[in-house]
Amino acid sequence: MDPDSLHRLFAETAEAIRAALSKSEDWSKADGHPGQHVGDVVANEAALNLLADAGLAVLSEESGFTEGKSDCIAVIDPVDGSTNASQGIPWYSVSICAVDASGPLLARVENLVTGQSFTARRGSGAQFDGRPIAPSDVRHLGKAVIGLSGHPRLHWGWKQYRSLGSSSLDMCLVARGSLDGFADCSAQDSAASKGHGPWDYLAAMLICQEAGASVAEARGRDLAVLDHAARRHPVAAATPELLGELLQQIG
Repeated sequence: MDPDSLHRLFAETAEAIRAALSKSEDWSKADGHPGQHVGDVVANEAALNLLADAGLAVLSEESGFTEGKSDCIAVIDPVDGSTNASQGIPWYSVSICAVDASGPLLARVENLVTGQSFTARRGSGAQFDGRPIAPSDVRHLGKAVIGLSGHPRLHWGWKQYRSLGSSSLDMCLVARGSLDGFADCSAQDSAASKGHGPWDYLAAMLICQEAGASVAEARGRDLAVLDHAARRHPVAAATPELLGELLQQIG
């Protein structure tokens, strides 16, 4: 499938998820689906119907790996921030990234409440609602507003911080310049700390990179993994200097 077709498919997938959630409006715990809300299951079914019909293989947080006819795999979190959704907090998204043999190819992160979207294609820059975006020029923590997932042991010396609850959207704010950095603080906990699945960050990673931001894994591991059991600790920053300071604090 060519990138233009993928772009349209991902937009249609986001719309299908939004439509399915508008009919359900149920964020109670899903019977027979440990750790999932009804909304997660409903959104996942809506997404798989479109992606599977298009022949894509799919790696979903909610249902694992589904075989496809294409060499391209769609890595998706149908609702990133389902706790926010269940609490009525309007900050949750669909995060979807097409990955081919060369890595992340095309990404879409869409706020399921507002319909605003971040998109990127490998080698072609990043956009917010179709307009090009770029990160800030902040180089040091003392001048930075940082998004956090989890809580650090100590104050890192940032100017301010936010903990918003949808990592894909939070990372995209770095690409847009609304946040100067983002860090998964669970990397400080232990070698066994859960971290994030690839569906949480792959789309946002590509969007950040194409916008000109810097992205790394807190422990130096590859972020472009396609394993349902894999967990990573993504860190994003407006500049390489700020990324270095964030990684130093986490380490």
